[in-house]
Amino acid sequence: MKKYSVILVLLVVAVALVVTGCAKKAEVTQTPAAAAVTPIEKPEVYQDGVYFTLGEEFESSGWKYAVTITVTDGKIVDVDWNGVNVNGGPDKKTLDKSGNYNMVKFGGAIAEWYEQAERVEAYLVETQNPLDVVYSDAEGHVDSISGVTVTVDEFFRLAQVALAQGPVGSGSYANGAYYASAADFHEGWKDYVSVTVVNGFISSVNWNAVNEEGVDKKSYDRAGNYNMMKFGGAIADWYEQAEAAELYVVKTQNTDVALNADGSTDEISGATISVDGFVELLQQALAAGPQ
Repeated sequence: MKKYSVILVLLVVAVALVVTGCAKKAEVTQTPAAAAVTPIEKPEVYQDGVYFTLGEEFESSGWKYAVTITVTDGKIVDVDWNGVNVNGGPDKKTLDKSGNYNMVKFGGAIAEWYEQAERVEAYLVETQNPLDVVYSDAEGHVDSISGVTVTVDEFFRLAQVALAQGPVGSGSYANGAYYASAADFHEGWKDYVSVTVVNGFISSVNWNAVNEEGVDKKSYDRAGNYNMMKFGGAIADWYEQAEAAELYVVKTQNTDVALNADGSTDEISGATISVDGFVELLQQALAAGPQ
């Protein structure tokens, strides 16, 4: 846990603002991502297997949602609604169950997020149909699921997408949070990588760094204090190129990036910076297993 304490602090702060193992390399494959899907009528039986999809973007809250559905003998028998954070670290259910989300304490909710998520999951198992939902307002609330006051439209959208895409199975990694940090500072920064795995797939990657004052590089860069474009003629600022590298890994599940002699790569669109340190820490984190 203490290896990614920096990440946990960032997650807890983000939540407060909103509410007030497998060591081997995964095969290179596309992560099932939520695309625009035209809803289809519910079939008489579903194809057996594990269905999974991940939201396209992180919400303003810092979370991106994932839905995993297991079908056996043509019926939905298990559903998991979870979330991953832009900062990596534990998935939303794990964070919540450890007492670090606190919708009841800080938001006056009727139940914690993971408890409400479990009620929504049970509703889908009961109805067998992600189209069988009527929203009570434009925000995505429902009155038909007892004990649920969170918005659920994203869950049902992702469930429809997952079922429309068909079974994809599970990824190659153990679920959980992975973390690795450079041993030393380099040019004033110490890099770290935090990874979140859901249903065996790399679902969130955060490549960042801290200086000796404890300031993280992405925040420093976004505040206009790094300026690779302005002073170095870069194609994008550092945080944007770091995000491009993160997105590449989530989309492709590829951790074995081909590197040029200077540490850059031709495989990641929108990133011309050296990514060799990132790749090394990513592989190190995954090899160490979930924390």
